[in-house]
Amino acid sequence: MATSRIDRFFKITERGSTTGREVRGGLVTFVTMAYIVVLNPLIIGSFAADGPSAHRDVLGNILPVDQVAAVTALVAGVLTILFGVVANYPFALATGLGINSFLAVTLAPQMSWPEAMGLVVLNGLVVMVLVLTGVRTAVFNAVPQPLKAAIAVGIGLFITLIGLVDAGFVRRIPDAANTTVPVGLGISGSIASWPTLVFCVGLLVTGILVVKRVKGAILIGVLFTTVFAIVLEAIVKAGPSLGVNPKGWNLGYPAMPDQVAGLPDLSLLGEFSFGAWSRVPALTLCLLLFTLILTDFFDSVGTMTGLGKEAGLIGKDGQLPGVGKALFVDSVGAVAGGAASSSSNTVYIESASGIAEGARTGLANVVTGLLFIAAMFFTPLYQVVPVEAAAAALVIVGVLMMAQIKEIDFTDFSLALPAFLTIVVMPFTYSIANGIGAGFVSFVVLRVVSGRARTVHPLLWVIAAAFVAFFAVGPIQSAIG
Repeated sequence: MATSRIDRFFKITERGSTTGREVRGGLVTFVTMAYIVVLNPLIIGSFAADGPSAHRDVLGNILPVDQVAAVTALVAGVLTILFGVVANYPFALATGLGINSFLAVTLAPQMSWPEAMGLVVLNGLVVMVLVLTGVRTAVFNAVPQPLKAAIAVGIGLFITLIGLVDAGFVRRIPDAANTTVPVGLGISGSIASWPTLVFCVGLLVTGILVVKRVKGAILIGVLFTTVFAIVLEAIVKAGPSLGVNPKGWNLGYPAMPDQVAGLPDLSLLGEFSFGAWSRVPALTLCLLLFTLILTDFFDSVGTMTGLGKEAGLIGKDGQLPGVGKALFVDSVGAVAGGAASSSSNTVYIESASGIAEGARTGLANVVTGLLFIAAMFFTPLYQVVPVEAAAAALVIVGVLMMAQIKEIDFTDFSLALPAFLTIVVMPFTYSIANGIGAGFVSFVVLRVVSGRARTVHPLLWVIAAAFVAFFAVGPIQSAIG
């Protein structure tokens, strides 16, 4: 009886799924994005105020790593469950990587950490107003179908590149300043590390499982790769990378930890303020806020578009049913992330891995969210899964998302160029928002010069103009500085 109520609430059977698939999909999504609980503290947190990697604000203060890890897991868990229950989509939320880097590199040096987080809260409140007034939903619906397909393909390439880089298969060339080639294969053009070998084996094994149509192929692939990594590390002792050992494991160490569980430190909850307006010039702060809003706004819109298409949830009219609810919870993610000092939370492209495993409803999100909450207490245990194991799953999902490219008519160059720019700019700049901006601006320009200006939705004119300003933020700041 309870099972049937869950089925009806989440529309599991209606969407052609099963409870087993949803649970499996939620587990896979967690495994592929759990790295954020380790990575986010390394980006905005620090182990010690006097350490070489300390990320200090303008007052010299730091965010302790253990505290950032705790709030990162808590907010991701609560919001992922909320999204699943309210929006009923298998799109998990966690700290956005673009915005947390922006906080550490651009905002913190100009203000205190609480003030930087207050700016994130304000960003979320503005986006929330745009949702409640229908503006954000209207923008989502105004995107032409070919560009929605291009967004999905671009995200596929983006997560593929993330997987390749995380696994060490693709790396920056150390002396890139002296060559025209910015990245290369492995170390000195070869797969010269055991972790990268683990990724390659995991990729092939998972690919074979997918070809054989094995149920749970991606999950089985990640688990197999993790076990293989544990056995291999026990033999070769590659050790962790820690930024100094290029042949070590990037994140997650494949060996049983000394400690399995511990109580989380949630001291950062509520540590935010709006004092930045008295510390930083108003015009500069407005430009910083504009950058936050536009990045947050379109990262989410682009990600939901790509995930919705991959899951087959977008209707014949090209729209995602109930997208307003989804966008609202996403805006809550920005407010909650800032209020908890974990940085803005947003829909994660790694959710595509759970979708590829069969997830179609919010029940998968409930599973993912509960695992994030559990991660607060079992951080050492889940860190056993190396990022190289999850990276193989990301590449497989990238392949699956490439199928959307068939919906783009490349014989019409006024569509081909914007779609192409959307697809390639995302991975090449490590930003979904940048790809969307390049696509929208070029789409409007080419439609105008080809005499089809009337086919451009009025909102796209506004968005294109906003992106022109977004791309010019640097020169504008320099001019007013």
